[in-house]
Amino acid sequence: RLRSAPLTVRFVTNTTKESKRDLLERLTRLGFDIAEHEIFTSLTAARNLLEQQQVRPLLLVDDKALPDFTGISTDNPNAVVVGLAPEHFHYEMMNRAFR
Repeated sequence: RLRSAPLTVRFVTNTTKESKRDLLERLTRLGFDIAEHEIFTSLTAARNLLEQQQVRPLLLVDDKALPDFTGISTDNPNAVVVGLAPEHFHYEMMNRAFR
């Protein structure tokens, strides 16, 4: 019924553990009729903010989330993006983030 209504449909999540592409594949396997542009994640919001502010982030996100930041410069970081990535939360990486 939503698809036939004069509404824009969006699927919103706060997940930071997987890329939008992986999420789309998982939802499609579950039977959802969904397009990638209809998904809005917290990673989408983070990327939009990085582009608006024109900053270079240190990405403390799960490796599966990195595709959502393709094309974003991470050389000489001047910002930090934090997601659910326990494997990256260690002394060396935290020290790098604080610097």
